[in-house]
Amino acid sequence: MKQLFQHAAMTDGVTVRVAVNFLPEQSRVDAGKWFWVYHIRIENSSSQQVQLLTRHWRITDGRGLVNFVDGEGVVGEQPLLQPGQSHDYVSGCPLGTPTGSMEGHYTMQRADGSLFEVAIPFFPLAAPAPAD
Repeated sequence: MKQLFQHAAMTDGVTVRVAVNFLPEQSRVDAGKWFWVYHIRIENSSSQQVQLLTRHWRITDGRGLVNFVDGEGVVGEQPLLQPGQSHDYVSGCPLGTPTGSMEGHYTMQRADGSLFEVAIPFFPLAAPAPAD
C-alpha cells in the first residue's frame, strides 16, 4: 500500500513528510482516549550527509493543552542520511480529546559538525465524528 503523505516541510534541503491516521481499534472513546498513528519520511535532498540527533514535538489537544516531548533520535534511532537517501518511521500519539495537532522540529548535524533545525510540519489530529 502506497502511503499518502498529507503534510510536508523543507528546511535546508531536508524534507519531512507526514501521513496521519486515526486508529479506532487502538482508541477507547468511551474512556476518553483517542489514538493516532503517524508515518514520517525524512528525505535528504541536500548535497551533504545529515544525521538526526534529537526531536522536539509540540502536541496540542482539543482543549488547547500543550505538551512538549523532547528526546534523542526517533523510535530509538539516529538515522544518518547521505544525499538522496530517506528514512521512514512510524509512531503514535494518544490524546484525551478527539481533536488536536502536532508539530515540531528535528535537530540535525551536517558532516562538518554544524547543527540545524529541520521543521516537522503542523498536522491536525481529528477523529471521525461518531456514527449515529
